[in-house]
Amino acid sequence: MADGWTHIAADARRRADATPLADFQVADVDHFVTDTHWPWFERLRREDPVHWCADSEFGPYWSVTKFNDIIAVDGDCKTFSSDAQLGGITILDVPEDRPRASFIGLDPPEHDAQRKVVAPMFSSASMAAMAPLIRERAGRILDELPVGETFDFVDRVSVELTSQMLATLFDFPFEHRRLLPRASDLILTTPGPGGLVETEEQRQGEMFTTFSQFVALWNERKGAPPRDDLISMLANAPATASDDPYNYMGNIVLLIVAGSDTTRHSISGALLALNQNPGQYQKLRDNPALLESAVPEIIRWQSPVAHMRRTALADAQIGGKAIRKGDKVVMWYVSGNRDETAIDHPDAFIVDRERPRQHVSFGFGPHRCVGNRLAEMQLKIVWEETLRRFPRIEIVGDVRRLRSNFVKGYEAMPVQIVG
Repeated sequence: MADGWTHIAADARRRADATPLADFQVADVDHFVTDTHWPWFERLRREDPVHWCADSEFGPYWSVTKFNDIIAVDGDCKTFSSDAQLGGITILDVPEDRPRASFIGLDPPEHDAQRKVVAPMFSSASMAAMAPLIRERAGRILDELPVGETFDFVDRVSVELTSQMLATLFDFPFEHRRLLPRASDLILTTPGPGGLVETEEQRQGEMFTTFSQFVALWNERKGAPPRDDLISMLANAPATASDDPYNYMGNIVLLIVAGSDTTRHSISGALLALNQNPGQYQKLRDNPALLESAVPEIIRWQSPVAHMRRTALADAQIGGKAIRKGDKVVMWYVSGNRDETAIDHPDAFIVDRERPRQHVSFGFGPHRCVGNRLAEMQLKIVWEETLRRFPRIEIVGDVRRLRSNFVKGYEAMPVQIVG
């Protein structure tokens, strides 16, 4: 397995070095499925950090690959828009005839008004109230893992913990909780051979089944006495209580994806990082208090959201390049988090890194991830409980990655608990 990966990585580096910059296709999903995107971004940061791709399956777009340039774009919502009517927040355009459907696809002040509706769920007080429940659930999940047998860490740990948490946040039927991360993966991946589903019809059918339940829950809770869950908040706040189903379901989709993916892919990514860096794994086992710095380092190293996109509202300059009004601008967080000019030893995984929060994984400015503290808390708790129980968890087979250039995550990770 290691020899095969070494060959794949070396071949990717050769191709990245030999390909003319004008022909670069850093958004090619295959780069992310095979984990071979790194040399392509390295070369862009070195030679053309704000890069124009004139022709791709996603249309023409700018790639912004360095830390400070990403922050400059992300923080300037007056120049660079998230509006779904202009294309949205991913490199794949939202169809022009689709209504604006979630607050992440809005600009201030509309964005701010809708975001405030759900923000109380992620306050310090709410985090403190949720922590004991997360710890209890994490402990129960880990105690049920088989010792000395191969199992899928993604399924048994990462997906299970986050699906339970999502069901609680939505007050969604607990017995159907696995529909939530499944829906997230269906939204983010492309149907086809070897994918989650073979056809678009299959994908739409599964999503209809899941989201029909959300429609019923909305109708049940709208106008009802206040309840402390995200559906009730959205259904009864003036900023989000519109009867427009696109708006409601758009916000539900956003919260499912945001509430699931950062956490579960970082939990899995942490195990991969620790297996690839056994010295750091030992350091963390010897001193679990280092999780305080290891958690943000895991999120930087994993970069669970690979990119965010904006649309230029006016002519602008980024890194000396002339951006024209209407241009698609893609901020590659996965590249900014490995920027040698902003982060010391960026390719190294260091659990006691001096400045571990020097990363862009949660975004910057008005659209900074509203659930970032919940993600960090879940990640810290599950690894506190893991280190308390198991000397080591080893990856024993091929890791299968999500077929997406937006969310950088995992479908499967075969492991064994060893003494």
